[in-house]
Amino acid sequence: MSARRPADPQSSAQSSGGGSELERAVRRHLRYSLGQDSQVPQPEHLYRALALTVRELAIERLLQTERRLAASGAKQVYYLSLEFLIGRSLANNLINLGLYDEVRAFVASCGLAFDDVLEAEHDAALGNGGLGRLAACFLDSLATLGLPGFGYGINYDYGLFKQELDNGYQRERPDHWLRQWSPWQIERSDELCLVPVYGRIDHGRDRDGRYNPMWLDWQVLVGLPFDMPVIGYGGRTVNYLRLYSARASDEFDMQIFSQGDYLRAVEEKIRSETISKVLYPPDTVQAGKELRLLQEYFFVFCALHDIVRRFQRHHASFERFPDQVAIQLNDTHPALAITELMRLLIDEHDLEWDAAWKITQRTFGYTNHTLLPEALEQWPVTLLERLVPRHLQIAYEINRRFLARVAELWPQDPGLLRRVSLVHEGDEKRLRMAHLALVGSHSVNGVARLHSELLRTTVLADFHRIWPERFNNKTNGVTPRRWLLLANPQLATLITDAIGDGWITDLDALRQLEPLAAQSAFRQAFLAVKQHNKERLAATIAETAWVKVDPRSMFDIQAKRIHEYKRQLLNLLHIVYRYLRLVDDGDAPTVPRTHIFAGKAAPGYWAAKQVIKCINNVARQVNKDPRTRGLLRVVFVPDYRVSLAERIIPGADLSEQISTAGTEASGTGNMKFGINGALTIGTLDGANIEMLEEVGRDNIFIFGQTTAELAALRRDNSYQPRRYYERDDRIRRVLDALASDRFCADEPGLLRWVRDALLDGGDPYFLLADFAAYVEAQERAEQRFAAPERWAESAILNVARLGKFSSDRTVLEYAREIWGVEALEPMPHGSDQPG
Repeated sequence: MSARRPADPQSSAQSSGGGSELERAVRRHLRYSLGQDSQVPQPEHLYRALALTVRELAIERLLQTERRLAASGAKQVYYLSLEFLIGRSLANNLINLGLYDEVRAFVASCGLAFDDVLEAEHDAALGNGGLGRLAACFLDSLATLGLPGFGYGINYDYGLFKQELDNGYQRERPDHWLRQWSPWQIERSDELCLVPVYGRIDHGRDRDGRYNPMWLDWQVLVGLPFDMPVIGYGGRTVNYLRLYSARASDEFDMQIFSQGDYLRAVEEKIRSETISKVLYPPDTVQAGKELRLLQEYFFVFCALHDIVRRFQRHHASFERFPDQVAIQLNDTHPALAITELMRLLIDEHDLEWDAAWKITQRTFGYTNHTLLPEALEQWPVTLLERLVPRHLQIAYEINRRFLARVAELWPQDPGLLRRVSLVHEGDEKRLRMAHLALVGSHSVNGVARLHSELLRTTVLADFHRIWPERFNNKTNGVTPRRWLLLANPQLATLITDAIGDGWITDLDALRQLEPLAAQSAFRQAFLAVKQHNKERLAATIAETAWVKVDPRSMFDIQAKRIHEYKRQLLNLLHIVYRYLRLVDDGDAPTVPRTHIFAGKAAPGYWAAKQVIKCINNVARQVNKDPRTRGLLRVVFVPDYRVSLAERIIPGADLSEQISTAGTEASGTGNMKFGINGALTIGTLDGANIEMLEEVGRDNIFIFGQTTAELAALRRDNSYQPRRYYERDDRIRRVLDALASDRFCADEPGLLRWVRDALLDGGDPYFLLADFAAYVEAQERAEQRFAAPERWAESAILNVARLGKFSSDRTVLEYAREIWGVEALEPMPHGSDQPG
């Protein structure tokens, strides 16, 4: 298939040596690695044999990349993130190596369906939402662009959770994705990292009488690294993601054993290894908070030691450290890396404070991902003092020097010191991790233009006053290899047949599709692809949610983490409104509609979990009512994850991006839906604004209050949601229906909370203020969908004009403007071939 060919036409031949060589390698692994009959493989076994074969190719390219990097002496970037939402790897790696079609043909020759083999792979549950998926996209772009960039994170045994529905309620089950070993991970047991934790500070002095604090009586954790190769498109560059699993210290265990306390030794081992067991332990209880902080410290300690070790291979002093190393903090979770680098430079390498601080600031960059104050991490000082006393001491000294400088420059504003201090003073002192990340970095960026502007003017305005030059914007992007080439092969082929395959590594090339939007033949072909994807999605819905939906209806989809600010509830209010008009008033929608939800709620987030229950109750009532047949369906698809997103996104007609203006940092789901030919209905929030500028107002359905308008309502305290309820019959009708038990006859009073929360709880996310505009935007979308050729034209223009939102563009901006890294040059012909 032409759309899947790599940029390097020799890649496939060099990788496999022809189909027969690849087949021999697969059959060898079936027999000798897995102990299976290579003539009649099962899908699970064939998946693992294929993965081991691809792993060998990836390792060879990884070693070649390492040789090129060592020869070049190039600066390297290290991306620290608590999440990497990778998904499945086999198909993506086959595409990037140029082997997809060859392997698909081989699988068919074995009498198996390729999809069955791909389904045998479990999603790598190393992340939750947009933060982790962005990190995975960035790694793909770094390798595709030939940039020397590596990720660092935690090798979680368990992901967030597997989501099941029980009577409409979310139930969480363990997601043990590593219950079987992963063929993509390379264990590096020769590069273990010993991690000190707990203990106390001895406030001593050295022989010259200078203060010389000593961290004593600490316990030891062991970080065991696993590398996952990251193959760039074309296979030329293979970087890696290094993930650390926590292990207990053998020496510590033996000491306990020797004292005869065997039970305690086992308990200590279990406790130590818990650190990498689960993604995002609940932090509503003290034990969960401690585990979460230990995770953040554990992985940045391991990462910094590894980065320094790599640097010291080729450099005797740290003078050139910032010229050779860039470290990017993906949100505040890795912020302790700043104190750890300072500790390394001062305590272990005897640098003076000023020299160490200059190196640290020049090395780090910080990406902020939130505008919600409650989402900016703060850790209790008492907890930090117990877990990482030396790091807290360093943070205090950073703060002391920083505040002294601020007081010197702005003596007339004493309140400024309190606002910018790294330490929040109050009943419980807390360390502000965003402040630590910002003070210790030379760059801080937002992830969409509006987000970056709001950081400068609201959330971090005081810091912008101090260091305006540090602030910049890097609008997010997504990798087109996974989110178009892999997820939507029919559309990828249609595009490639029309304009060639240059778009795979240069998404701006999609602009060449613009003239084709006016051609009826291309519009019809585009609609046929969309219909195919909708039929595929309808089958997935039938298998997972047990609801039959009509793929000829408009598929209106909101698939994202369940949160109040993302306003799934606003979407549901509109659905209830349409249902009441249909069954009570006989007013049918202009076109049949299927409303599809997907997403997980945090286990301890009551309101979000109640929204899921509410959606499912409304869905049950709507779907069983004979009056809605053929006109209206509602479905919640459980266990949203990367592999499910790859099915859902290509099948969308309308993409719901309806967060309250000024709350979504960027969003990347909006971009994925857009490049797959969905039209967006959304607010002027996050990257929606830039998408509007790219596609044009005629090709997107924008509604709702602006950030400035909502800020005025908050400032004046003039928003009174009950007035909307009293003045708008539609709102009153919908809320009263939800409160009346119409959608919960078997559970009286269950949904009354919706009306209470919106009317008496202040409606903090302004659902009622935006309801009327949302209804009107939905009506415009229906009218457009009723004219298929016009809809197709707008959808094609969305695909053609969203090339800006490639993660390749984003990563290049980071590389040029923050990191100062350049692409590796290929080595002279033949010198990077396998020896």
